[in-house]
Amino acid sequence: MSDNKDTLLAFVLGGLIGAAIGILYAPKPGKETRRDIKRFSEDVADKVKDLGDDLTDKGRKVYEEGKDKISEVFEAGKKAFENHSNKK
Repeated sequence: MSDNKDTLLAFVLGGLIGAAIGILYAPKPGKETRRDIKRFSEDVADKVKDLGDDLTDKGRKVYEEGKDKISEVFEAGKKAFENHSNKK
């Protein structure tokens, strides 16, 4: 699963870098190029923010699931200990 994410991230970053290079080498006046770079950087910032939000949400979900599982295991261990103690 991590390999898929790494591949997707590499593909997206490669596309962004390629687009940036294309903008810089395009035969446009400086004012237009600066405007394009500004728009491009805003788009990249939005995409990075969205990616960060997605990762944060997934991290929270994994944390909550892990926390719930640990609580379940702890309670099961506690009950097993109590049952074993009561048998003596």
